[in-house]
Amino acid sequence: MTDYLHEKTLADHRAWLGTLAPEGLVVSPAVLADAQVVLGTLDPERQRLFTSHTARRGDVPEGRELTPEQADKCFVVDIPRFLTDFLGWPADLLLGVSPAHPIPDSLRIPLPELHEELVPTYALRDPKPKNADRPWLILVKVLPVGTDLDKETTGDSAAWTASPTRRFERLLRETGVPIGLLTAGTSLRLVYAPRGESAGVLTFPVGFMREVAGRRVLAALSMLLGPYSLLSGPTAARLPTLLAKSRDFQATVSTALAQQVIDAAFELVRGFQSANEKTGGTLLADVLATRPNEVYEGLLTVLMRLVFTLYAEDRGLLPSSSLYQQHYGVHGLFERLRGDAAKHPDTMDLRYGGWAQLVALFRLIYSGSTHPDVKLPPRSGYLFDPDRFPWLEGGVAATHGGRAGVDPPASAAGGGRHQKVPAVPDGTLHRVLEKLLVLEGERLSYRTLDVEQIGSVYEVMMGFGLGLADGTSIAIKPKKKHGAPVPVNLESLLAQKPADRAKAFEAETDHKLTPKQSAPLKDATTTDDLLAALEAAKRIARSATPQPLAAGAMLLVPSDERRRSGSNYTPRKLTEPIVRKTLEPILANLGEKPTPAQLLDLKICDPAMGSGAFLVEACRQLAEHLVVAWQRHGGMPPVPPDEDELLLAKRLVAQKCLYGVDKNPMAADLAKLSLWLATLAKDHPFTFLDHSLRSGDSLVGLTRKQISSLHWEETKQLPLVADKLAKDIRRAGESRTAILNGGDFLTPEFKQQKLSLAD
Repeated sequence: MTDYLHEKTLADHRAWLGTLAPEGLVVSPAVLADAQVVLGTLDPERQRLFTSHTARRGDVPEGRELTPEQADKCFVVDIPRFLTDFLGWPADLLLGVSPAHPIPDSLRIPLPELHEELVPTYALRDPKPKNADRPWLILVKVLPVGTDLDKETTGDSAAWTASPTRRFERLLRETGVPIGLLTAGTSLRLVYAPRGESAGVLTFPVGFMREVAGRRVLAALSMLLGPYSLLSGPTAARLPTLLAKSRDFQATVSTALAQQVIDAAFELVRGFQSANEKTGGTLLADVLATRPNEVYEGLLTVLMRLVFTLYAEDRGLLPSSSLYQQHYGVHGLFERLRGDAAKHPDTMDLRYGGWAQLVALFRLIYSGSTHPDVKLPPRSGYLFDPDRFPWLEGGVAATHGGRAGVDPPASAAGGGRHQKVPAVPDGTLHRVLEKLLVLEGERLSYRTLDVEQIGSVYEVMMGFGLGLADGTSIAIKPKKKHGAPVPVNLESLLAQKPADRAKAFEAETDHKLTPKQSAPLKDATTTDDLLAALEAAKRIARSATPQPLAAGAMLLVPSDERRRSGSNYTPRKLTEPIVRKTLEPILANLGEKPTPAQLLDLKICDPAMGSGAFLVEACRQLAEHLVVAWQRHGGMPPVPPDEDELLLAKRLVAQKCLYGVDKNPMAADLAKLSLWLATLAKDHPFTFLDHSLRSGDSLVGLTRKQISSLHWEETKQLPLVADKLAKDIRRAGESRTAILNGGDFLTPEFKQQKLSLAD
């Protein structure tokens, strides 16, 4: 019965949230259900009370369902009375209503560089605050009735062009009050903007909530912003806790998402197998014959392009125009494909067009656009380079065997290639995007994911390679929960002696079958018998191979280590304490109050950076110290209009302080992308970190003579700079030895080892 109530509560919360379609993550249905927050229904008296505080701005016939345009004609008449009478906020805790209780100076944020001041209209105070210096539960900003909350304006000066919502988000971050209510009368927008994180908004339309169809949404508004949730309920059921836990809960999706990404990769392989067959094998003939693993790298790159684009669209880093949404955007493509799948479920794999849209989108991001409705700076970079995997577009690289990117790509040179875009079925793309966008029946918001989780989407695919089935094959589920499916050649298994089949199966998949499961394997006389036996044993990974693969079909093959160990994802709960502990002695060496110049002069290198998880965390922590240094010493550069000082600090730290190396070129590229996302460098190309994050081997073990000769072999090159390099190396060694022998932060035990890095 308890499970039934939990599922019903969860379904109720999903229903009203789905009606409102939140932007980003504000509150999670799962967190509400786990906290036993029940939606309930409003009694007729409460419904009438709400109606009494609202009015219509037009003649909309009673009893007629309102359109969104008509709903906007309904508005809250008196916001302070609405807050106290309907939502039940105590009047004595609501500041800004009367001159006797004005908004305090601590909530007034001057922006001298923009010639503006941010200030809330009202502020609700916590009667028992944990922090007496910050006793505010929620800030309220009231705008003139009918103001568009999303339309960019210049505000009080021409220096800052931003929407009312963006201005309010900055106010919340600057004051340290993450919860706010923004309204222009026709809607009530709950904004959650924790400092240093992305914001989420949930908009409650007033007109809709007056109607019968909107009563569930009105009940949700009362549930979240009523006195029980804000003031009197248990801590676990209060709004600040619910919002914070929703962010924590969202952070746990990476593990489940990682498995779905593997399934999406198998889908892409099948889609390109189909496209290759439609060309008689010519699409991939050359690459399969000479560089088969490039197919795996190319499809992995497609997944990363999709993940980046979903993240960028959710965070407003790509155009929001209808032209982009309908003809380029990934979210828009998914909605179209989902609609097609509902109408034509049996023919989705015979429909095409989605892949051509993605190809156009990838080129758009790479080369940029000056069209007023799809305005984008060129991103360049390795990830979206059309010449990197030309077969993805059905063509040959414009550089004709040269290094990708050396010559202008055809997309920038006026279309120097003529090719037919691969016929990847729309059904494939629908299933791939569903794996990336729907998790446990709930729409996934990439806006709320940490960049480390974006990295995990890549890292889960590490250790795979592309293979060709040498016989009828089927994928077997991994033994460990987060391992990788392993393909098994059914014909080879059938060729084994009956008594040896179970043992051979175990050696190949790590699965040990029970005697009952082994018997059908032993008695099998055809591959169909083997399939039936493995199906009965529940060992087939249908998400990877819905049907057996024919000989010659492409398949993903995990390495032995990958199939057993699972993802290499480094969670933030691990990187945060490690980076903090590592930075402690370095920051201590700078003194009690380091200056901004001292902080920006630090150099931090990760010699095996992977997706950049440790560098991203170092970026966060150093940026926080840099903001404090600016506040103490001054010298902060002008803050861009659409950012706060913390985002600016992150980007400066990324550009000036962070370095990394990785042997895997794709890992190096992902690390650049991770830091780009962490700093939200909206107007910067992907190459803005090319100087500091590189692909290479950091553990080469060169001798001094090799370094001085600038060559692996000491005699191959005249050591023109040998003397200078020798002096630099000696000086570096002496500095490190001095630190080790005299560093105040070193333990006596470590000093006693008398280690010298000079050698």
